[in-house]
Amino acid sequence: MNNIFDKVTFKLLLASTIREKEDGYVVNEIFTRYPSIQELLDVTEEELLQIDGIGKVKAKQILSALKLARMNPCPVENRFTVRSPEDAYNYLNEMKYLSQEHFVVLGLNTKNEIIFKETVFIGSLNASIVHPRETFKHLIRRSCASAIVAHNHPSGQPDPSREDIEVTKRLSEAGKILGIDVLDHIIVGAQSYVSLKEKGYI
Repeated sequence: MNNIFDKVTFKLLLASTIREKEDGYVVNEIFTRYPSIQELLDVTEEELLQIDGIGKVKAKQILSALKLARMNPCPVENRFTVRSPEDAYNYLNEMKYLSQEHFVVLGLNTKNEIIFKETVFIGSLNASIVHPRETFKHLIRRSCASAIVAHNHPSGQPDPSREDIEVTKRLSEAGKILGIDVLDHIIVGAQSYVSLKEKGYI
């Protein structure tokens, strides 16, 4: 029998495994953090334990289910390609509805296709809090060629603050050392966005 797992099947599999609803918080949070099938298949127990509602028992159940899925062929996914700051903004557009600041990293391959999206930090941006270690660990683990970072301004105004610029420069320098280019820092507002690359800060 040739079983092909898609995202709908994965949701059913995980919901059944951990006895949650398909649209329940835990299942949705897993797919928010790991939106691609390949990324989900690569998830670790440590990463799962960072999600509220997942303890060691559930984490092991999920990993067992994913091990089963890994034994079956997966379809090739159509990945979103970023060719411009506007493309990145369109991909991240839903961030404008968030009531708190979320700092997100997008990992890209050599074709500028998005491999994964990860929320690194929630709260007001601060250069000392948004640490390069947290931003780059997933990029390194997944052998990304480059990255785009982004955050939203709940005020609706995307104009960069001094902290936004400091964070951008710090991450850009760290990327150069690690060999992972930070292509842009997108600030998402209510109706528009700002590219710090276009502003000359990268």
